[in-house]
Amino acid sequence: MSKIDEVRAAMVEAMKAKDKQRKDALSMLLSALKNFEIDKKDHTPITEDEANAIVKKEMKQSQETHDLAPEDRTEIREEAAFRITVYKEFAPEDMGEEQIKEIIRSVLEELGIEAPTGADKGRIMKVLMPKVKGKADGKAVNDALATMMK
Repeated sequence: MSKIDEVRAAMVEAMKAKDKQRKDALSMLLSALKNFEIDKKDHTPITEDEANAIVKKEMKQSQETHDLAPEDRTEIREEAAFRITVYKEFAPEDMGEEQIKEIIRSVLEELGIEAPTGADKGRIMKVLMPKVKGKADGKAVNDALATMMK
């Protein structure tokens, strides 16, 4: 079952339960997924990795909405927080720090770098980021690499 089908099924459940707020949040996510699929140049169905990236992007945008809304606009902040909780149901689990470090070690081995330095960071990140895309937050990857550098 594709991510679009999962979200659509959850939206139908929310409609049957007359949960308007959840239905609206799922509708926004479904729209983002379908728009991405429509905009693809090769007209192929959306892949699992692409769908996960879209869900993460929508979560990040909702988080920004929550963070940037003025304190006295509680309805906006509450709606954004609710959307984030709904989107988390469809988001992949992020990698832990140890998993990220394991991938960093394999990349260092692949590149033949024994003791990474700041000068090597660009080369490492270029190979590393495609391997963790959609599975780990970029900031977490950057922090993990920084702790491993001399």
